[in-house]
Order: sequence, then structure tokens, then C-alpha cells
Amino acid sequence: MSADDTYITLKKRLQEDVKAALRAGDKDRVSVLRMALAAIQQREVDSRETLDESAVRSVLEKMVKQRYEAAEQFQKGKRTDLVDKENAEITVLKTYLPEPMSEEETISLVDEVITALSATSPQDMGRVMGEIKKRGNGRVDLGKISGRVHSRLQPS
Repeated sequence: MSADDTYITLKKRLQEDVKAALRAGDKDRVSVLRMALAAIQQREVDSRETLDESAVRSVLEKMVKQRYEAAEQFQKGKRTDLVDKENAEITVLKTYLPEPMSEEETISLVDEVITALSATSPQDMGRVMGEIKKRGNGRVDLGKISGRVHSRLQPS
């Protein structure tokens, strides 16, 4: 299966799930899925190309991140109704993303990449993070592991 086949499958799955949610009368789910499809379509229009699987996943990951940030702000503002709404949207969007790597898998990947690239200094940080992103297949939270990578590349 090529990347395009997977992309079509994911986009088609979103479209089919919108239809199913409409039939089930689940207005909240319909709203989230339509928002996701609109974001994907907007990205395609902006870039003037059909997105591959990783780009579609990237759009969904960005949407999840935005909702986490919004929920945090709503929490500070004591708007629990809006926090609940954001969290419900996160739950729906996460069903379309791959399961995140476990802590052990992440540590192992970091060690493997640093060794493979013979990275030894903070100047290698960009190469290491790029390779982790590539090998992690969307299952690694780069924001969470960048500190770990940086500390591993510090001279001892």
C-alpha cells in the first residue's frame, strides 16, 4: 500500500465516519469530523497538492495540540464547560492518530538514533530530532523528548 492509498483510506474513513455520525444523530462528532476534513482540505488548497499520510496526520496532531492549549486556557479561566468541549474534541481526533510510543520505546528510539548518527554535541540536535520524527511515524511527541535529546548531547 502506498502512502497515497493510506491517505485516501484515512480521509475516506473520516468521510464515512461523518455519514455514520449523521445517521446516529451524533451532532458533536459530526462537527469535529467536519472540522478535521475542512482543515485537511484547507491545507491541500494552501499547498496546492494532495496531502500524504504524514501530512494528514500532522494536521490532526496540530488540531489536538490546539485543543489541549485551549483547554488549558479555559481551565485557567474556570470555564469547565469549554474545557469539557475541548476534551471531547481531543478524544474524537485522537481515534485517528497512531498510538503514542511508550516511555521505553521512546528512550530506545532516542538512543538508537543518537548512536546511528554518531551524534555527540548540541549542534547535532536538528539532525537527531529530524531522524526521530522520521522513524517515530507520528507516534513520538517531539516536544516532550527534545529536552531528553538535548541533555544526551551535552558534553559530559
